[in-house]
Amino acid sequence: MGIERGDREFCVSSSFKSSGQVSYELHDDVAVMTVNNAPVNALSLAIRQDLQANIERFDSDASAKAAVIVGAGKVFIAGADIREFKLPAIEPHLPDVIDRIEECTKPVIAAIHGVALGGGLEVALGCHFRVGVKGAKVGLPEVHLGIIPGAGGTQRLPRLAGYEKALEMIPSGAPIGTSDAKAAGILDHVSEESDAVAAGLAFARSVIDEGTPMRRCSQLVPAAVDAKMFEAAKLAVAKRARGQMSPVVGVEAVEVASQTSFAEGMEKEREMFMALKNSAQHRALSHAFFSDRALGKLPEIEGVAPRQLKAIGVIGGGTMGAGIATSALMNGLSVTLIERDEEALGRAKATIAANIGGAVKKGKLSADQEVRIFEEALKLSTDYGSLSNADLVIEAVFEDIEVKKQVFKQLDAVCKAGAVLATNTSYLDVDAIAAVTERPEDVIGLHFFSPAHIMKLLEVVVAEKTAPDVIATGFQLGKIMRKVAVRAGVCDGFIGNRILASYRTAADAIVMDGSTPFDVDEVMLEFGFAMGPYAVADLAGLDIGWATRKRKAPTLAPNERFFTFPDRLCEQGWFGQKTGKGFYIYENGARKGVPNPTVFEVLAEERKQKKITEQNLSKEQILERYMAAMVNEAAKVVEEGIALRPLDVDMTLIYGYGFPRWRGGPMQYADEVGLEKILNNIREYAREDDYFWQPAKLLEELVESGRTFADLNAGKGSQSATKTRENA
Repeated sequence: MGIERGDREFCVSSSFKSSGQVSYELHDDVAVMTVNNAPVNALSLAIRQDLQANIERFDSDASAKAAVIVGAGKVFIAGADIREFKLPAIEPHLPDVIDRIEECTKPVIAAIHGVALGGGLEVALGCHFRVGVKGAKVGLPEVHLGIIPGAGGTQRLPRLAGYEKALEMIPSGAPIGTSDAKAAGILDHVSEESDAVAAGLAFARSVIDEGTPMRRCSQLVPAAVDAKMFEAAKLAVAKRARGQMSPVVGVEAVEVASQTSFAEGMEKEREMFMALKNSAQHRALSHAFFSDRALGKLPEIEGVAPRQLKAIGVIGGGTMGAGIATSALMNGLSVTLIERDEEALGRAKATIAANIGGAVKKGKLSADQEVRIFEEALKLSTDYGSLSNADLVIEAVFEDIEVKKQVFKQLDAVCKAGAVLATNTSYLDVDAIAAVTERPEDVIGLHFFSPAHIMKLLEVVVAEKTAPDVIATGFQLGKIMRKVAVRAGVCDGFIGNRILASYRTAADAIVMDGSTPFDVDEVMLEFGFAMGPYAVADLAGLDIGWATRKRKAPTLAPNERFFTFPDRLCEQGWFGQKTGKGFYIYENGARKGVPNPTVFEVLAEERKQKKITEQNLSKEQILERYMAAMVNEAAKVVEEGIALRPLDVDMTLIYGYGFPRWRGGPMQYADEVGLEKILNNIREYAREDDYFWQPAKLLEELVESGRTFADLNAGKGSQSATKTRENA
């Protein structure tokens, strides 16, 4: 069939009808192909079809001497359309489209603005030249989805930029800027133009006028390399990846480029890509990717505008309060921090100054921004009246409900109408705190995680009377402060700490029944956590758990197992890293400790006192019990509406508790293992302890109906969970 432009006719394939998402326009003798698939110009089937058709059109267009590929909107091309990964593959496949670009008999230039990521950079590598505008970034982030580049990225990049650069970019997935890309040879030119079309046209003009020879990446011969480089890279990457496969496979794919022809390398790359694409890790990381984007999509705030957020107050300048203030200041908010006296204010200011100074050293803030923060944005006061104009106030005082109630009574008296009053409590009843005010609809929980200026998670805790626009404001604050905000309901510990309490109880039972804290930590490290639960407890401070156990002691049921071995350490003044001793010993301020031998003595004494017959649990048995406790409590949290969806649990555990992202969170992990297997394990454990091991009704219901947590995320709700959420 023919496509007419003026009095010219161009032949293209008639195998499909163009969607028009890639336009074709002549600028004198340069064809400009614009990819338009908002918002990120993902390489969907329609885009691939249009791009291939326009390449055919260009190659046969006698009036076009060069072509420029650009992206509409804010980016060049940000990658493949991963929504299509679950669908049957339909031609043209991306590798074939890129091969066709590279085979063109006339020069094709990629004009990059915004980002060229994944398949976007692979398209650019298939072009004969690449020009970037200032601020553009290029990268191959596929490892973050549990895969590797599958359209030639692992074969063309090392041929163009060298093995070292490929081994830097592909296993890390990190993008690089224009200066770095130019130095590596990825970009041929960095334009002073801000407009990618203008930059591309200017470069195309120079190529035409100067007769610049075309370069095909597939035909480049990379320099010889010592094979030991790849072995060293694999060891280093495997250590960082902590069980994730794709970064290591990325190294292996680059190594293939050093050993084979381009055609053989492409075949091998595709084999590796497909193996990873069909893996549990890819499913888990895709789940995490989409869950990130679903967190703020809540019916209760759909179409609801948040309240104004410019000036905030923070009550308390300790580690948590200073961290919250730091995060707010770093993200452009004005902060008034309240402390009880000038001495406490001085300590708070010093902590904030150290945090901000660290950010400047790391390049996250400029020196000018640092000056502005302390001259204009931060105010320190001992007077609650200083908060009269604050849009939102976050209380971050000692974890005692009576203390917090007193703070909220004062805030209620001084804050303006419409100000949001937030508590940073980790466990306490937000409804009870809201009840002491005359404006419970303005009260919300904002549970930050320490250190608050670094940790990504923010639990937005919705109390019974919290207004929808206050909820929306909580999520807006999370967005401003670049946090991952998750909605949570009110219960002891909300989502994360409630589940943590359960799996820590299970861990303590595992230890008391014959294992050691160090056995449990080792198993969880091998699972993919950066730290085991006992090393984490040392880091956080053992006194925190000690205080919680003392608070809960009066409410223990007669048949509830309880464990005192952590308290025996606290009674000796050993609170973990901050005192140099806990479950581990930290010599000379070391971050990583060695096992504390006293722990073995304390355990032996308590086992003897409780007449416990020791079990010799294998690593697999330790993992199964630990994860069964986590999943079971998480199911109860969803069942009760504390978390609206399983995905909210998964993101909470990933961002706040170190759950390995490549496993997708505990609910995704449970789906992979099989809910029936986990339920059967729980029922087996209940023979020993029927108080702790009570199966969640939701878990039983899903097993009985043959459904999964993924079904709940997709809106195929369970009867009990749906009813609870509606009531919530």
